[in-house]
This record gives sequence, structure tokens and C-alpha cells, in this order.
Amino acid sequence: MFCSKCGAQIPDNTKFCPTCGAPCSTGQKVADAANNMFNATEQEIGSALHDVHQSFSGNNNQVPPSGAQRLKDDRGLLSYIVLSIITCGIYGYYFIYQMAHDINIACEGDGEQTSGLAAFILLSFITCGIYAYYWYYKLGNRLCANAPRYGLNFQENGTTVLLWCLVGILLCGLGPYIAMNILIKNSNQICNAYNRANGLY
Repeated sequence: MFCSKCGAQIPDNTKFCPTCGAPCSTGQKVADAANNMFNATEQEIGSALHDVHQSFSGNNNQVPPSGAQRLKDDRGLLSYIVLSIITCGIYGYYFIYQMAHDINIACEGDGEQTSGLAAFILLSFITCGIYAYYWYYKLGNRLCANAPRYGLNFQENGTTVLLWCLVGILLCGLGPYIAMNILIKNSNQICNAYNRANGLY
């Protein structure tokens, strides 16, 4: 926390600035927390926009001599929500495409294939959105099944994701966002483990 009068850094729960003696307000703490959150969000959105640009320019992944490509392991729910709103939902589809691509690489050889964007859009349209829930369910199960392969253990599986999507709607509509956060968190861990296993850091 910083003093609003002199700018000196002061410890939390201090009533007066040790440098200038000015009273420290709770409002300053809230402003500092909001500023930190804004900066983190700005970095996350910048990273997501950079990835979209790199994807369309054809330079999205550096391929080392081993042939493995580095997978994105820093996705975030906040950037997903903000960029989906800004792009009227288009970024959400790019997000689904990129996540399916990365998971198919990280989980290759498990006998499953996460369907891509074309199938996701078409089958969701035909089934009035039901296929999207099935896709989330299958992805949650696939991530959970492949976690031990990388020395990980996920408590959440496809059933957890599906329950948050369906029952969580009753919680002011927050359930689908919690379900997406679970998928993002688990896919980030799988992709991070894949990158480490292939020396892509």
C-alpha cells in the first residue's frame, strides 16, 4: 500500500503514514487492490490478443528441433469473458478452437479426439446448444483421465463441469463461468506439464 499524500510505501493495517504522518484510508486500500486487478487483467488481455495475432500471422508456435510445439498454458477466465464481450462472442469460438487444438496435442495417444470448432458450432446449432454441454463434459473427462500421465491429479471431471453448467445456472447464471474456469485451469496445467516434459520453456 502507498501513502496518498507522499507516495511512500506503507505496511498494511497502518493508520498513519510513518513518513509524513498522513492518515491512511480504507479507500486507498480499495484503490490499490483495484489498480492491481486492472494491471493483471490488462496483461492477460494483452497476452490473449498477442496470441490471436500470432495465430493469424502463422507464427503462433515455435517448433523446436524435436518437432513438439509449445502449448498455451496461461489462459484466463477474465480475458475469455472480456474479449468475448468486446468481439460479440467471436473470441469465444477462437478460444474453443485453440483449446481443442492444444488438448489434442497434449493428450495425443489416449484414443480420444476433442472435436474442433466446425463440429462444435454445427452440432451445437443442430442440437439447440445441447452439444456444447456434451463437448464440455467430454473435455473435462479427457483432462481428468490424462492428468496422471503428467503426474497431476484433478478433482474435477466432466460430471463436475456438466453440473456447474446446468445446475449452476441457478446461481445467478454463474455456473457456466465456473465450469469454464475449471476447464481453463485444468487445461493450463496439462499444457504446462506437456511443455515441461518436452523442454519447451
